[in-house]
Amino acid sequence: MRKVIVSEIVSLDGHFSGPGGNVMVMPFDAGFSENNAELLRGASTLLLGGTSYRGFVDYWPGIKDDADQPELEREISTLNSAMEKVVVSDTLTSDETGPWADSTRIVPRAEAHEVVRALRAEEDGGDIVIFGSHVLWNDLLAHGLVDELHLMFGPGIVGAGGVPAFEAAGPARFRLLDTHRWEGSDLVRLRYAVNPEA
Repeated sequence: MRKVIVSEIVSLDGHFSGPGGNVMVMPFDAGFSENNAELLRGASTLLLGGTSYRGFVDYWPGIKDDADQPELEREISTLNSAMEKVVVSDTLTSDETGPWADSTRIVPRAEAHEVVRALRAEEDGGDIVIFGSHVLWNDLLAHGLVDELHLMFGPGIVGAGGVPAFEAAGPARFRLLDTHRWEGSDLVRLRYAVNPEA
């Protein structure tokens, strides 16, 4: 059985993004990329919502061939481009998939639970990783379709108008698996197993 892993950066006051969904106010540093590369190395499917996918496909494909980019960013670009992308969206069209057209599958929101259950049940394949996609993973978490939650807490407060990380997930219980801090980073990752029945 494959695991669905949600990875998010969260401010100290529990926000996923700033006012208007602005994620650039989040306390990013080098640990963010270290975490993402680590997860992608063990994954074979990227599961995204439409908004996050549009941001990814606009940014990541060209990074792998840009010699001015750090090696780790080029690796992330290569991994993103190579793996299967499953996008849950009622508005994304195939015309928007650009260089990722051959590796992208668009799933209507009404079919999301069924598709994710089928992906999790597969015997072969790496992890199914979710970055961003706040609405999607809150819904999957509420329906018992997330196996691990990786929260990177950073040294910043978003304040009024920020979007709460757990905006619509509902009650849930977790078991701490480990904590990690990257050298030179102020981010701390808490890795939890999700146990919706606890």
